Amino acid sequence: MREPPLTLGFEDEPPDEEQPRERPTHARAPSPAESTNGYVVRTDGAARGNPGPASAGAVLISLARPDARDPLAAPDASISDYLGVQTNNVAEYTAVVRAIGLGLELGARRLELLLDSKLIVEQLAGRWRVKDLKLRPLWAEALQRLRTLPDGWQAAHVPRAQNSQADAMCNEAIDRVLAGGPQSVVVRPGGITSAL
Repeated sequence: MREPPLTLGFEDEPPDEEQPRERPTHARAPSPAESTNGYVVRTDGAARGNPGPASAGAVLISLARPDARDPLAAPDASISDYLGVQTNNVAEYTAVVRAIGLGLELGARRLELLLDSKLIVEQLAGRWRVKDLKLRPLWAEALQRLRTLPDGWQAAHVPRAQNSQADAMCNEAIDRVLAGGPQSVVVRPGGITSAL
């Protein structure tokens, strides 16, 4: 698969006449022995109003688990972050960037992103342009981080109903902050929780 270059100018956009490629997007094929050292990542972003109070949510499930791709699998790690006033697309991308970061922090060699944002899946694959200037730095950061994974990454679009846990993390973040709670809650494997 040809990944898009990481310049932030308009020269990085694929030509209009480019034909769509097959989904899901595979950056590199994993070796069989290493393909379970990573996470299935489900993310969501929310904005109550657009722009409005926004949040990012993510759940990470170990690829070593037989239920890793089950939409209702209990997460091994999760993110629930309040973002202040943002657009929905910024919240969606922020969730992806933060989930990739947590996966890397946890030692992932591979990530499989199952996202309900077709926009992000297509932009990460280089099939759609990143026209919104607010999204370009987030798109570039996501690709830079994904490219560091030794066993590669994959991004696929899933129906919104399959992202209910990440959606719940988003709503929890906004409700928690409105009630005076912490802006960020990150749960790591072993139940280790950090709240800011």
